[in-house]
Amino acid sequence: MKFSTTRIARAFVLGGLALAAGSALSQDARSPGAAADALRVVTPAEQRAVALLDRAVRHVEARGEAGVAAFSRDEQLIDRDLYVYALRTDGRFLASGGFSAALVGTNVLDYTDADGKAFFRDIVAVAREQGGGRVEYKWFNPADSRGEPKVTLFRKIGELIVAVGYFSPRATPTDAKAMLRAATKAVDADQRQAFADFQRADGRFVRDDLYVFAVDLASGRFVAHGADPRLVGTDANRLVDSQGQRIVPGMIARLGDGSSAEFDYQWVNPVSGRTEAKRSFLRRSGDMLVGVGYYTR
Repeated sequence: MKFSTTRIARAFVLGGLALAAGSALSQDARSPGAAADALRVVTPAEQRAVALLDRAVRHVEARGEAGVAAFSRDEQLIDRDLYVYALRTDGRFLASGGFSAALVGTNVLDYTDADGKAFFRDIVAVAREQGGGRVEYKWFNPADSRGEPKVTLFRKIGELIVAVGYFSPRATPTDAKAMLRAATKAVDADQRQAFADFQRADGRFVRDDLYVFAVDLASGRFVAHGADPRLVGTDANRLVDSQGQRIVPGMIARLGDGSSAEFDYQWVNPVSGRTEAKRSFLRRSGDMLVGVGYYTR
């Protein structure tokens, strides 16, 4: 089966909630689940990686295995921080346009990441079985000298595997607080317009793994949710995280009579599609609870 990364559709996920349009949450759809892996946000970084992988695949299809030599010098096969690399299905690393060039000539099947994951072995296995795919692992990020979550997209051409990796976007606490300030200001100015803006996938309130949610404190219902607009109108009090913690009641209790608070829980990252530790910053705006969270490392 020929794999095409371009078939990935932009989608948002909130905890794997299997919601039908206009329906209430079912007993089995209140917490993160396996469906999360199927729905993710396709970020600008992934879009760039897909485009670069497509160019690299066409290059190799036209020139054969000898064409991988261009990965380290052809500007058309390097896009800022993104580069292409290649290995054989037997594990021999052939070429790279980035930091992994140090691996050229070695067999990388037993090479592991910071968590001990033999990710090259996984890449080869998936390529053999499916013709291509994606694998996540930890890799050194020269931008901050740390091991960071990275995703590699790859395709198999004969016995050759062509790949492009990118670092998963990670918002910082500062990013989340800045978006919350802007969101609260928008709600104070015009609630109706703010709630509509929070749900625009191409707007300023949805960026990688950052989004805004808002709950009517009187009714306990979502009035806006940037990760899954289908939640609007549903009972926010019913949501629990992967540890059974009732999220919104916990947020409201933490907020109390104050104007701001923080709340920690487990939730699905819309970029990675995986359940991660999350901290949300909360603000009271009139009779509304407005929140923005970031995924802790």
